[in-house]
Amino acid sequence: MKILIINGPNLNLLGKREPEIYGATSFEDFLKELKAEFSQTTIEYYQSNVEGELINKIQEVGFSYNGIVLNGGAYTHTSVAIADAIAAIETPVIEVHISNIYKREEYRHISLTGKNCAGVITGLGLDGYRLAIEHLIRKEAS
Repeated sequence: MKILIINGPNLNLLGKREPEIYGATSFEDFLKELKAEFSQTTIEYYQSNVEGELINKIQEVGFSYNGIVLNGGAYTHTSVAIADAIAAIETPVIEVHISNIYKREEYRHISLTGKNCAGVITGLGLDGYRLAIEHLIRKEAS
C-alpha cells in the first residue's frame, strides 16, 4: 500500500509558523511518527509552495497510489486547477486541515477542492493526517 501526503504553501514552516494555530511540531518530525506507526504502509511526502507543482504531483501518482492525503493550504480556497486535478484521477484523496477552517476568516470556509475528495478532515491538528491514513488503509482492506 502506497500513500502520498501532499502539503501545499507555507506548510513547510510547520513548527515555526503561527504555533498557536498550527502547533510547535515540524512536519518532518511528525512524519517520522507516522512512518513508525504505519510501518506496513509506504508513506511518502511531498511539499510545494507552487500550485502547478502540486498539480503535477497529483497527476503523477493519481493512477498508481492507494491514497493521497492533501493539505492544500490556501490553495484549498482558491484553486480550481487543483480541484480539477483531483477530479481527474482515480486515487482517492482525503483533504486535511490542521486548523478548523470554519473558525477562521470567512474566505477559508470555502473549499474548492473538497467536493472532489473522498472526505475532508478539519480542525483536529496533525492528528487529521493520521485519521486520513487510517481511513485509506481500512478502505483498501475492504
